[in-house]
Amino acid sequence: MSSINSEITSQVKMEASWKELLQNEFSENYMQDLGEFLRQEKRQGKIIYPRASQYFSALNLTPFANVKVVILGQDPYHGPGQAHGLCFSVAPEISPPPSLVNIFKELSTDLSISAPEHGCLVSWALQGVLLLNSVLSVEKNQAASHQGKGWEQFTDKVIAKLNEHAEHIVFMLWGSYAQKKGGFIDSSKHLVIKAPHPSPLSVYRGFFDQKPFSRANEYLLNNQKSPIQWQLPPRNIAIEQFQQAQQINLKIYK
Repeated sequence: MSSINSEITSQVKMEASWKELLQNEFSENYMQDLGEFLRQEKRQGKIIYPRASQYFSALNLTPFANVKVVILGQDPYHGPGQAHGLCFSVAPEISPPPSLVNIFKELSTDLSISAPEHGCLVSWALQGVLLLNSVLSVEKNQAASHQGKGWEQFTDKVIAKLNEHAEHIVFMLWGSYAQKKGGFIDSSKHLVIKAPHPSPLSVYRGFFDQKPFSRANEYLLNNQKSPIQWQLPPRNIAIEQFQQAQQINLKIYK
């Protein structure tokens, strides 16, 4: 590795196991261009979600060796206070958005789990559920505004590393976008669960009654892995976990 690449890599703020696997990406032109784009957006006074310390929250909270399940989203939420680096998840004090409400409906049907009193999915991340968006930033109130800037190529690499170097991962691909992005996943090594997106626009095309959560746990158990406790904790515990997640991110980011 050149001295320039080494300097770039040393500046990357990310959980150690993911940083080792992905470090070469940060010296690639597309990531350099992405970094410059984000800097220009901020210089122009634009508000970007989530905050920079949370861009890699999914990776920071779920180290490579801990990954059991991958849920693939598309873009961060673009409303104030919503996005914090985990796909579909919101902070404990924020009302669950419609797609997440539909996920909870399926969870209830699948595992007879009552709807939680919040939409914070940090407890899933801490158990090994990689909650990965394809694009890791967005401008306030401008949906999909950071698509095509480089994030997709980076998150393709995340999925490729799991596909290649891990075994018996459950990939939940909801919607045509996620299914296309995960089209190269080796289904002989991993379990790929496909369904329509939980968005109100598409949920009734077949998202419900797919039982992804029980299927995931059955697969994990059959491959000598502990299952995910999909029941979210009470709000007070979720708040503590959310604060824990922010401390993990800030410790890595500083």
